[in-house]
Amino acid sequence: MTQNQNLAALSAAGVSVWLDDLSRERLQTGNLQSLIDTKSVVGVTTNPSIFQAALSKGDAYDDQIKELAERGADVDATIRTVTTDDVRNACDVFAKIYEQSDGVDGRVSIEVDPRLAHDTDKTILQAIELWKIVDRPNLLIKIPATEAGVPAIASVLAEGISVNVTLIFSVERYRLVMDAYLKGLEKAKEAGHDLSRIHSVASFFVSRVDTEIDKRLEDIGTDEALALRGKAGVANARLAYAAYEEVFLGGERFEKLKNDGARVQRPLWASTGVKNPDYSDTLYVTELVAPNTVNTMPEKTMDAVADHGVVTGDTVTGKGAESQEIFDQLSAVGIDLTDVFIALEEEGVEKFEKSWQELLEATQGQLDEKK
Repeated sequence: MTQNQNLAALSAAGVSVWLDDLSRERLQTGNLQSLIDTKSVVGVTTNPSIFQAALSKGDAYDDQIKELAERGADVDATIRTVTTDDVRNACDVFAKIYEQSDGVDGRVSIEVDPRLAHDTDKTILQAIELWKIVDRPNLLIKIPATEAGVPAIASVLAEGISVNVTLIFSVERYRLVMDAYLKGLEKAKEAGHDLSRIHSVASFFVSRVDTEIDKRLEDIGTDEALALRGKAGVANARLAYAAYEEVFLGGERFEKLKNDGARVQRPLWASTGVKNPDYSDTLYVTELVAPNTVNTMPEKTMDAVADHGVVTGDTVTGKGAESQEIFDQLSAVGIDLTDVFIALEEEGVEKFEKSWQELLEATQGQLDEKK
């Protein structure tokens, strides 16, 4: 099968194309394999909202839920079984890519229960449990970059477990995430783990930054403020990439670990579906092309890039200074950036908790029906 030229160009520029979605239907129909064959897809990310949507549509899960109901499984055990089965099967679909890329790609992510976002110890325990249940080397455990999540990230990596750090909004928090990654590798080395087998990505959320800041710019309403709409998300990600370069491309602490086989923690651009119809629907893909990055896209965004995305090579490297200028201008017109990032993190955790609660209720309803 022929790969789409635009997505192949993205891959050639150093961006791994991951799908931000998973369902049993995609697995059973061969849709996921088709995206690998034609859209350069080399990984998958999931989250509570994705599983909630998957389980609420169609009947792909009915037989398994009926069987679990007959066995007397409770709702938490049912969701854990159903979601880890999907993720394990997706890991198997990507096994060849995982091997061919020396473990860099062919990755599938599963998230810890979002209700644990503010509990370090329980996050660590569940991350270890999910790693054991899925039992695949190409799994990534998603842990949110909350204040309680950051120390959990270091502890889980120290166990030799690969981690996708999610819900990163600010460069300041991202620096703490990179520090947690290095700390985790240092501890893993002490414990005798093979550092070359420990992988991590840092998921930096993009479109939500524009949504929140644009709303505040419109409230301010001056010409200077309105002229800055749609610029913060890309600038924020570019500043994150500059921070990544500082730490991983020649940073002294990482260099020591690199000699023991350590890999860089790649920046991953998440929340790349464009929410404002006034903006290009490929904005958060074509403007964030850089080596050693991942872009995880909803299928709608992937289709837009495949159809009309213009990939012109690296659009990130060397743009730290101009991105900082945009942030200085945002502060100058009255945007409280610290407050923006606090609000986004709180909203992010709340959204995932709400989706998880809806998933629990819907699954409980199905269990009750099938008893």
